[in-house]
Amino acid sequence: MLHELLLALLGYTGDFVIDERERAETLGLADPSQIPDEPTFKLAPDLSFIQPSERSVIERLIPLGFYYRELDCFATRSRNLSSAHSATDVPLHGTYETQKGKTRKGSVYRRAIANGIVEILSVYRSAVLQVEQNLLSDPSPILATVTQGLNKFEVLLPPLYELIVEMEREDIRGGQLLNFLHKRCHCGVPELQACIQRLLWHGHQVMYNQLASWMIYGILQDQHGEFFIQRQDDGDGEGKLCHPDVIEKLMHKSADDATLSDWHLGFHISLDMLPEYIHMRVAESILFAGKAVRVLRNPSPAFRLQESFIHQSVPKATDRVQGFLGSFAPQKELLKGTSLIAEELLPQSEAAKIEAMLQELKQSSEFHKRLFESAVSSIRTIAANHLWQLVVIRADLNGHLKALKDYFLLAKGDFFQCFLEESRQLMRLPPRQSTAEADLMVPFQLAALKTIGDEDKYFSRVSLRMSSFGVNMTTSHVDSKMKVQADGNLGVPSQGRASSELSLDGWDGIALEYSIDWPLQLVFTQEVLSKYLKVFQYLVRLKRTQMELEKSWAAAMHQDHADFADHRKDRKNGSVSQQRRQRSRPMWRVREHMTFLIRNLQFYIQVDVIESQWNVLQVHVQDSHDFTELVGFHQEYLSALISQSFLDIGSVSRILDSIMKLCLQFCWNIENYEINPNLAELEHIAEEFNKKSNSLYTILRSSRLAGSQRAPFLRQFLMRLNFNSFFEATARGVLNVVRPRPTLPVL
Repeated sequence: MLHELLLALLGYTGDFVIDERERAETLGLADPSQIPDEPTFKLAPDLSFIQPSERSVIERLIPLGFYYRELDCFATRSRNLSSAHSATDVPLHGTYETQKGKTRKGSVYRRAIANGIVEILSVYRSAVLQVEQNLLSDPSPILATVTQGLNKFEVLLPPLYELIVEMEREDIRGGQLLNFLHKRCHCGVPELQACIQRLLWHGHQVMYNQLASWMIYGILQDQHGEFFIQRQDDGDGEGKLCHPDVIEKLMHKSADDATLSDWHLGFHISLDMLPEYIHMRVAESILFAGKAVRVLRNPSPAFRLQESFIHQSVPKATDRVQGFLGSFAPQKELLKGTSLIAEELLPQSEAAKIEAMLQELKQSSEFHKRLFESAVSSIRTIAANHLWQLVVIRADLNGHLKALKDYFLLAKGDFFQCFLEESRQLMRLPPRQSTAEADLMVPFQLAALKTIGDEDKYFSRVSLRMSSFGVNMTTSHVDSKMKVQADGNLGVPSQGRASSELSLDGWDGIALEYSIDWPLQLVFTQEVLSKYLKVFQYLVRLKRTQMELEKSWAAAMHQDHADFADHRKDRKNGSVSQQRRQRSRPMWRVREHMTFLIRNLQFYIQVDVIESQWNVLQVHVQDSHDFTELVGFHQEYLSALISQSFLDIGSVSRILDSIMKLCLQFCWNIENYEINPNLAELEHIAEEFNKKSNSLYTILRSSRLAGSQRAPFLRQFLMRLNFNSFFEATARGVLNVVRPRPTLPVL
């Protein structure tokens, strides 16, 4: 009887202990799926030689055999690689199986948990074997020996069975399984807590292996979608692949584009698979470190070639002759150099350091949150530092930042002054759709010849285009380009408008493009370059307005000097020139107020905003050695440029555009005044400018803007505008009162 009991405790039933589920299946008495998840091992009912007290003890022991068998079946099924890759489940006993034929993915984590259960079951088997040896050595074996040897498993196997039942029923996998086990660790039974912690340790081994693959080599080892770092879902991508244009783009996709796609859109954090005890901030650090390692270990072919040439030593004259005669040794050295670039970007010593930190975590018997977060932070710092060296040192980030400042933020004022002067007559006419780009290219190249020296190696990356027409005008042929699409719209002329107004609307579509090489696309994304373009178009409009106001004043002074010379020659007809001077004096007062506003606005943006923010950025670039911090500082720099230039406030930007348009209309009307005098139009422009400028001042001094980040430099701008309290005095009642003026206002 005792041997029959020991066999039953190892899952083998017979005449002494029967399995009611197997009996019901054999006789067809009940549907096995309807049998509850409870032990089905029972003593045979026809055993008359067992006392009631012994029956009670045996019935308390034999469920251990049921639990052992079910746990062993789970471990065997989960550890079987062939079944792990099968498409459907094949239930063995049906107690905790999902529905037959239901598709289920494999699980590496469940296999690891199964390995831990095998360890626990091996301890149980050893205990049963020890009980058997004790019974054989005892001349009068008793049932109490079995009870004493297996008593501790009565608090272990039932909870473990319940654990795998819920695991199978809910199909818990990956990070969800780790989270599930972590919650079950918090119990009041030390033995059970130790067992579940051991299972959790096995699960963490898989997670650490995935972390090592991701953070050391940049490879995502997750064939079943269980890691909390995952590739972007292909659901949307599959829908997009049906479009022929997308298919064509994918066919021509370069290695650089693939790297960029992986960095910006390739991977994400799956919240479903992220254990609750791993903070989101830590998961983001893991995601960043892996993506950084992918970039460092997979440089673009063009970058490899460039670096290999840099590392090549200058050959001697004899070597050059030998090379000319057909020696291919330098080519072999070149190929050898390209294979070393990736290792230089992430040295093997750094990879070994990362591996050592993960190995230390892996060998720990328990998961220590503080140590885990500290190790992840250290790994992230290593990856960020090397990525910083790649972008800032090797890719010359600061030089490109300076180039973007020179051309997109108009820091090269002489170049754009020359360009606008050369294209001034062209921009007086509406742009022609067929030749507008080529027409603009002529003054652009002339300005470059006059002002850009050969030492400026970044100008070749700049290209001019008219965004309204969508045709690109490049200044040079550069291989890897990132195009910035502008949002400028070509104004549709209405009947009766002057040609000057048409040209103002049409030429607002002038845009710049900047060619970006790998890996600078990590910093200069499409969004970043579009922000630069937004500021550029705004500054060009402002520069153009300021230049027209100055040109109109120069033309007026030239005419005034000519009139004065004629007056000295012919004093009899001098009254005509004097009348002209008296008549034009109010117009020049209006022009002076326009110039005052535009000049102060331009000075505010170029000096108080751009230069000050540029100095702040330079300090951050020099002090920071972390790539993420660097990207953040650059984003703050761009955000400050846009916000402090009021481009993010629709009401202010619309008023500024209206003021610039009024200034240009005023200048062009003044130039045509002798040919076509239109005093009413000039009075209307002056009245509108008066209203718009006072509206601008009222908005800028509002309490909403006073408490924002614009406040320090905004106060300087307002002080320059209102240094004699003129704006403040005239803004009190101009907004809502329109007074008819028979003559030009004397401001």
